[in-house]
Amino acid sequence: MTHIDAGAELDPVHPVPLPARVGNGGLSAAEVAERVARGAVNDVPVRSSRSFGEIVRANVFTRFNAIIGVLWLVMLFVAPFQDSLFGYVIIANTGIGIIQEWRAKKTLDSLAVIGEAKPTVRRDGEALEVSTSEIVLDDLIEIGPGDKAVVDGVCVEADGLEIDESLLTGEADPVVKQPGDPVMSGSFVVAGGGAFQATKVGREAYAAQLAEEASRFTLVHSELRTGISTILKYVTWMMVPAAIGLVITQLVVKSHDLKESIARTVGGIVPMVPEGLVLLTSVAFAIGVIRLGRKQCLVQELPAIEGLARIDTVCLDKTGTLTEGGMDVTELRPLNGSDETYVRKVLGALGESDPRPNASLQAIIDAYPDAEDWRCTESLPFSSARKYSGASFSEGTGESSTWLLGAPDVLLGADDPALAETGRLNEQGLRVLLLARVTGDLDDPEVARGASAAALVVLEQRLRPDAADTLRYFAEQDVRAKVISGDNAVSVGAVAGKLGLTGTAVDARTLPSDQDGMAEALDEGTVFGRVTPQQKRDMVGALQSHGHTVAMTGDGVNDVLALKDADIGVSMGSGSEATRAVAQIVLLNNSFATLPDVVAEGRRVIGNITRVATLFLVKTVYSVLLAVLVVCWQVEYPFLPRHLTLLSTLTIGVPAFFLALAPNKERAQPHFVRRVMRYSIPGGLVAGVATFVTYLIARHYYTGEGSLDAETSVATLTLFLISMWVLAIIARPYTWWRVVLVASMGAGFLLVLAVPWLQDFFALKLVGLTMPWIAVGISVVAAAALEVTWKWVDRRVPA
Repeated sequence: MTHIDAGAELDPVHPVPLPARVGNGGLSAAEVAERVARGAVNDVPVRSSRSFGEIVRANVFTRFNAIIGVLWLVMLFVAPFQDSLFGYVIIANTGIGIIQEWRAKKTLDSLAVIGEAKPTVRRDGEALEVSTSEIVLDDLIEIGPGDKAVVDGVCVEADGLEIDESLLTGEADPVVKQPGDPVMSGSFVVAGGGAFQATKVGREAYAAQLAEEASRFTLVHSELRTGISTILKYVTWMMVPAAIGLVITQLVVKSHDLKESIARTVGGIVPMVPEGLVLLTSVAFAIGVIRLGRKQCLVQELPAIEGLARIDTVCLDKTGTLTEGGMDVTELRPLNGSDETYVRKVLGALGESDPRPNASLQAIIDAYPDAEDWRCTESLPFSSARKYSGASFSEGTGESSTWLLGAPDVLLGADDPALAETGRLNEQGLRVLLLARVTGDLDDPEVARGASAAALVVLEQRLRPDAADTLRYFAEQDVRAKVISGDNAVSVGAVAGKLGLTGTAVDARTLPSDQDGMAEALDEGTVFGRVTPQQKRDMVGALQSHGHTVAMTGDGVNDVLALKDADIGVSMGSGSEATRAVAQIVLLNNSFATLPDVVAEGRRVIGNITRVATLFLVKTVYSVLLAVLVVCWQVEYPFLPRHLTLLSTLTIGVPAFFLALAPNKERAQPHFVRRVMRYSIPGGLVAGVATFVTYLIARHYYTGEGSLDAETSVATLTLFLISMWVLAIIARPYTWWRVVLVASMGAGFLLVLAVPWLQDFFALKLVGLTMPWIAVGISVVAAAALEVTWKWVDRRVPA
């Protein structure tokens, strides 16, 4: 390993000021304490969620809460208590939203602590794992493959250190770091190892604000929430003129008692507001986070639940996803007359030369002990881009030798007989590495040219026991799985075949370089081997260019670029820190089998919110229509706030809460706004027209004192029956609990009509038999019209 004198003021080759000398043993305990005392610590808070104050503000201070709040205050002064019930419902709804999101925050925070990476720092000559917030200025931080630089610093030790700065600079090629070179926070190691000394910590670090923003709990950037915001914008535009017309009609045109005019005006405005829709969306997302948290799944960005439900293609990295991290050496095959005992010594020395071995090298270390009389003079860490690692040794006999260990089809020529044997082993799903002797220097880009094959190392991968069931689930859900790996395509194809995934295995080196050509090849193939990190990224982009919604899973640094570009990035909890940092979903239990739960949770949220949004917006449409009809006909608004509070509670509020949290396995569909409005508009029109027709007939039927109350009661009956039919349609397909839910809502309304004090409380009393039966007849016609209209919409109006 190469070292530098950290006390030098300036490196002549890399003119970057070096920090004050701390020695190769790192800071002492006293030096750490002194820096903590003066605040030179990495105190950037890792925010996995909004603060409690932000949660309260987001749920309380909304546009519609402000409208309802003002109307509620007015009603408290001018009308009976029962006409101000809608205000208490809003308070209860907002409280539920705050409590559920607070629970989700606590779940996220606890999971974030579990999944947080702990950098290794050197203090008092010992390597210690500390939390990111405990790093102080001038700390000596050790880094290896997959580690992310959490603070800015200067490289002081380097052993083949290659750092990817693409997330910061956009430059895809890894940068080779030498002592004295700057190390930027947010970059990550792709090969080699070393140490750097912290020069900027806390909010001074280059990527501190980016990291804080990236890890923040979000409720935005989802089609669902964007769609709801669009709907609410349209609702506001409809509300304003309708409400103004209603106010003028009730207060000026009709010379009624002022308090009752105000009450009926408010009764017309309040139901236009779909206030519970935003609340239910937040609650559904929050409960989704809690449910997934119990399964050790960290959702770093809330809309990722929704996003994974929309995917039609999932790209799987074989290692760590379909197979478990560990491997076993099953066979060693010497080639070209090599001595097996000597080869074992070479493999043992190669294992010892890498301080941070990958899974393949770890299996070799476990199988072959180090030859103590061999000394490593130079090493070349493994890189997924070049597909091999290497080392030079001074052997016990005094001779020197240089060896490479990597992919046979990369190190050998196409006509080498060893490749035929490798192919047969790959077909059995075995992984094969080639040990080859070379004569060139390791820093020569063409070092593999003329390599002399010494042995084949045969490794057996451990299949994840749950992988086959998970792949079967995706197939049943019409989600295409693409296995993308850096390993040999035949070997990867054999592994996929053992798990029941059939399809063509393709060597990625033969893929077209243009995006369209690559996308067509990806549509045809299922398994892709010898894929470079940049190709993984290109493959994700090619699939997206053909309209696919792509999820990418992975756990290694070679997956980072693809994870970042995919619609949804999924990382294993045991994966590198870099992959966990860019992924939206982290499977803390390292179980690929958790993904179906995430997909199911997303489908539950999207499908159910689409259902209940229709309920809320049917109410908005008929409320606006009734206001317009009242203005045009110059009549009293047919309802008081208490009537619509009762109807909203029984036909929307209570059932929507249960329907929003129910199981739902329907595949998520795009165009949320169009899908909801194509049902809501005709449904609201039918309900509004039928209710107003009943009201006009009642105005001609009832005369004398108390006629307005009787007219209101039959209009309420009509609107309730139609709203119940809307609920009955939305609740399909029926299960026992859905039938009970709809029936109990109907029973609640009958209870109000049957109990005298409830009749008085809600001002609901049906007078005579003729008009109530006319109301029932009109409701039946309206229900039939709803069925016909919605079926016609299904056939003729595309979603």
